Amino acid sequence: MSEDLWSPVRLTLELAALTTLVLFIVGTPLAWWLAGTRARWKEAVAAIVALPLVLPPTVIGFYLLVALGPSGPGGWIAGLWGGRTLAFSFTGLLIGSVVYSLPFVVQPLRNAFEAVGERPLEVAATLRASPFEAFRRVALPLARRGFLTAGVLGFAHTIGEFGVVLMIGGNIPGETKVLSTAIYDYVETQRWQEANLLAAGMVLFAFAAILLVGLSDGAARRARA
Repeated sequence: MSEDLWSPVRLTLELAALTTLVLFIVGTPLAWWLAGTRARWKEAVAAIVALPLVLPPTVIGFYLLVALGPSGPGGWIAGLWGGRTLAFSFTGLLIGSVVYSLPFVVQPLRNAFEAVGERPLEVAATLRASPFEAFRRVALPLARRGFLTAGVLGFAHTIGEFGVVLMIGGNIPGETKVLSTAIYDYVETQRWQEANLLAAGMVLFAFAAILLVGLSDGAARRARA
């Protein structure tokens, strides 16, 4: 594979891996809180998390562009190391991908934590386990299938995203040119062979991701039967 083709593949994989890692760090405590809290406004928080599921990518991309641009918080943060903006950079892509893929990680984790229920945690408490120990040694192992589903969906959704990526990252070779924007670029320049090669690879990857999630869900149902 030529460097022209390999560069967006490598950049996309790096972006998806880092996004999934950040999503686990941010999404796990958020999902745990949503699964266990009785706060009246928890569904309002859940609705905010789920907004990327229904909002057009261009809307989210627009507000992220404003936030990450020179006049937004991103401009102030970039100024700490002499920059002007976080938009049109790999860091900006990472932030946008985390925001846009958040519900694909939080919802499976919330479902998994809710399926654990309160009883195992109550038993752990009677054995003098602290809340953190009960979470680490009881809830996390019991919710492992939810983590698998969340990881696959978060990773796959990041790889397939186009609208938000184009809005806040553009199509800069070696920095923000990922698979989805590379395909768009190849089609615009009528490089059909390269576009078809990358598109076919994404179709195969999407099929494998969906199949993995389906097999995991099927195994979970058989285990409960």
